[in-house]
Amino acid sequence: MILKGNIIFTSRPDKFETYPNSYILVIDGKVKSITKEIPKGYTKEDVEDLGNSLIIPGFVDIHVHAPQLYNVGIGYSKQLIPWLNEYTFPLESKFKDIEFAYKAYEKFVKELCKVGTTRSCVMATLHKDATKILIELFEKSGLGSYIGKVNMDRNSPSYLIENTKESIRNTKELILELKSRNRTDDNFKPLVNYIISPRFVPSTTPELMKGLGKISKDHEIPIQSHLDENNDEIRWVKELHPECNSFCEVYEYYGLLRKNKTIMAHCIYNEEDEIEILKKYNIMVAHCPQSNFNLSSGIMPLRKYLNKGISVGLGSDVGAGHTLDMTLMKHTI
Repeated sequence: MILKGNIIFTSRPDKFETYPNSYILVIDGKVKSITKEIPKGYTKEDVEDLGNSLIIPGFVDIHVHAPQLYNVGIGYSKQLIPWLNEYTFPLESKFKDIEFAYKAYEKFVKELCKVGTTRSCVMATLHKDATKILIELFEKSGLGSYIGKVNMDRNSPSYLIENTKESIRNTKELILELKSRNRTDDNFKPLVNYIISPRFVPSTTPELMKGLGKISKDHEIPIQSHLDENNDEIRWVKELHPECNSFCEVYEYYGLLRKNKTIMAHCIYNEEDEIEILKKYNIMVAHCPQSNFNLSSGIMPLRKYLNKGISVGLGSDVGAGHTLDMTLMKHTI
């Protein structure tokens, strides 16, 4: 495929590369070259001329809850914990219905395509079969993603809670099923991968956290979760885990921080010792500005993290966020 237009991208976080009125050559889904003239050896190929349009990379959403799309715009009078109990958990419980899950996840994948998000880190629900549907829809779509079944075995409603051993077993099975479909040679990087996804500390027992940490280590699987989003949540974590000095230390204590393989969403109230842990493990912070604003959670210290060399990416979150469109995140950063 050869496209012609005004090409722009960031080769590094602080620099734009611009190629006006140029050609981009794509072979097997990978960009091979950007040139002012049609690449040599391809002069007979069809060219899609996009005129004065911009050609840019697809957007990346590093924290999004696929089942929550139906709740966009609902419940913003609540803060995090009441919002989860009153709106999010009842919605997520519906995903035990396979037909409902398929329709909801099909809509979610289509909406990502519409807004130009081609890569994402996605949380599903605790339902294994529904998560399989989401993985398969992404595989068919051509979009790249890291997808994880949510794990939660305590402090959750009776209609949305797992048995600890079953949660661990289902997570292993999903990982192995997906791995069996993905080639493992060095020249192939699968578009859809698994990411271990404990919801957050209050909803995962020590036994479950240890089990998920072991799976991550044994199978080299990345991890995503939530950290220091809400003051009530932070106080709750301290009550549940007096053996640890901070919310972040709980994840470290139970083996849920993997160096270069961990995403933590929100990170609004991280203390200095937690920031040092983020740096120690090179953890990616998922900044979800719309969600932080809508649920009155607080303002993440973005500049502080960047100045300390912490990697930060943008997440739509949804439904606490109000759109999947990454171009609109700038209004709330």
